[in-house]
Amino acid sequence: QVQLEESGGGLVQAGGSLRLSCAASGVTFSRYSMGWFRQAPGKEREFVAAVGRSGGTTYYEESTKGRFTISRDNAKNTVYLEMNSLKSEDTALYYCAASGSLEGDWFLKNAGLYAYWGQGTQVTVSS
Repeated sequence: QVQLEESGGGLVQAGGSLRLSCAASGVTFSRYSMGWFRQAPGKEREFVAAVGRSGGTTYYEESTKGRFTISRDNAKNTVYLEMNSLKSEDTALYYCAASGSLEGDWFLKNAGLYAYWGQGTQVTVSS
């Protein structure tokens, strides 16, 4: 049974930082690209960042470039999202997800191509 478990969310002041983690089990982790998505109340789920299978390629939503960094450790079956310079508009429930699709901008920004999802971790940024 595939499980993705996010952790690291919380309440932080604007300008602060958080590091999210997502531990995977029941899956051959290195065969999947990994992504982070988020959903704020009343809004559609949106792509945040993704990393290819080897960790060598990364993709970011425009508003997170330069502030967020995605990385993975295949030995630990874990993907990370380092978030700096947080803004109130970053407040959302953050999900990690695993995709077996082709790598590339179009594929990894498409939530419909992710096979497995975690339950989410809440990030709240106070202004």
